[in-house]
Parts: sequence; structure tokens; C-alpha cells
Amino acid sequence: MKLLLIEDNPTMQTTLRRSFERRGMQVLGCDDGARALALWQASLPDAVLLDLSLPGLDGLEVLSQARAAGLTTPVIILTARGTVGDRILGLNTGADDYLPKPFDLDELEARLRALVRRSANAAQSTPVWCGMHADKDSGAVYFEDQPLELAPRELALLRALLGKPGHAIAKERLFELVFPGESQVQPEAIEVVAYRLRKKIAHTGAQLVTLRGLGYLLKSEP
Repeated sequence: MKLLLIEDNPTMQTTLRRSFERRGMQVLGCDDGARALALWQASLPDAVLLDLSLPGLDGLEVLSQARAAGLTTPVIILTARGTVGDRILGLNTGADDYLPKPFDLDELEARLRALVRRSANAAQSTPVWCGMHADKDSGAVYFEDQPLELAPRELALLRALLGKPGHAIAKERLFELVFPGESQVQPEAIEVVAYRLRKKIAHTGAQLVTLRGLGYLLKSEP
């Protein structure tokens, strides 16, 4: 099992990493919310452990952006915020489970494995459009059953557009999904990603169209 651990407390991150690695898991660590989504998209873990109080970007916003980008990875929130209202907010944002700190490590492992099993059983691909579909389990985009070779940002852009083919999505919204929390990146950078993606999907019969003042959309060639 590949586990993404998003936790800014160095002691907690080290303890969990060592514990789960001893149990045969591969653990990727991230201590900053602004970098978490990019790592999530690039690594495609089997499960995510997410703290809410993160520097750079709050954990709930990380989760919200991940779900908006089409990432369906099972998520367990680990946090000291233990009120009923906090739990409801986390679950409504897209978390699959919620475990307040302090917690029992054996219980956490059991919940993780149960979530991954349910996710594997329920995994389905999105509908095919122009021969392409975004696989909910792996996060990859396939064209005629072959994965497209895309950079992480190109993949994030294509997944967002495949969520609403034929409909315009604002450039600002796409920028948030492709460059989450990257305040130093200029808004025009999304145009570079779109240019590269347009070339890479040209053979699929899909067109990435720029709508001035509106954003981008995918449409099929006539």
C-alpha cells in the first residue's frame, strides 16, 4: 500500500512513517498544504492521511481541491479538532473517515486497510469521451485503453476538463487545480500547460479550445 501522509508535526510524521513502513507500507510525507496537492497528483497513493492544521494551505482546502480535480483517493482526517461540527465539515468536504488525535495506531491501520479494500471494490472508470477516460483508481487518463503520457500538471488540467466535456471552465478555476497554492506562479502559466496538453491529445480527436474571457473547454472534432 502506498500512503501519502500530510502532517506538519515532525514528531508525528516521523512516528507514523516508521510505524507504517515497519508494517510493509510505502509512505510519502508532506508537511505543507501548498505542496500537498501536487504531490498527491504526482504520486497517486492508495490512501491519504490528512492533518487539517497545515502551513501554506489548510487541510480542508487541500481536500476540496483534490476532490474538485477528480482525485478519489480514500482520505482519513487526523486532527486535534475533535468537535462534531469539525467532523461533519471534514466528511462533507470529501473525507472518508475521521480520527481525532490522540488515536490508537492499530485502529488507524485497520481503518486504512478497510477504506482501501472498499475503494478497490468500488473503483470504476469515468465515462469514455473521445476515446478518453480518467481512471478513478489510478488517476491516469487513458485513450483507447492506453495511458496518455502526461506531465502531472497536464494530467490535472485534462482531468478537470474531462469532468465537464463540452463546457467552458474558467481559467482561474483551472489555475487553482493545476497550480494549487503556488502563489509565485503567474496566472499565464496555465496557457503554457494548455498549449502542451493540446499537442499531446491532438491524436485523440479531442480539441482543447481557448475561449477568450471565459476559459477552456474540450470538444470533439467535427
